[in-house]
Amino acid sequence: QVQLVESGGGLVQAGGSLRLSCAASGRTFRTYNMGWFRQAPGKEREFVAAISWSGSRTYYRDSVKGRFTISRDNAKNTVYLQMNSLKPEDTAAYYCAADLNPYTLSLSTRHNEFKSWGQGTQVTVSS
Repeated sequence: QVQLVESGGGLVQAGGSLRLSCAASGRTFRTYNMGWFRQAPGKEREFVAAISWSGSRTYYRDSVKGRFTISRDNAKNTVYLQMNSLKPEDTAAYYCAADLNPYTLSLSTRHNEFKSWGQGTQVTVSS
């Protein structure tokens, strides 16, 4: 079982940047695709980005393409989300999660296809 802890959130002005980290426990981290999701107050949790277990493939929701970059360092058991050109509509609690199964070939985007959710880190973008 992979356990996850997010960090790096905070308050930033529109146009600014933040880098989120998700530290994982367990030797099996490197076998799982990983995802970032976010949830704003009163809204459903939505997919943000995903990365394959090897790091060779990534996928983003349209509204963050060109601004956010997901990456991972399997030696450090950590996945990152670099967020640039932040907008007020990016304000949300951000969560990382691991795919349900190891070595999954396709990148999932549905939250029910992920497990081992972290506690979340708050990102607030002021206008």
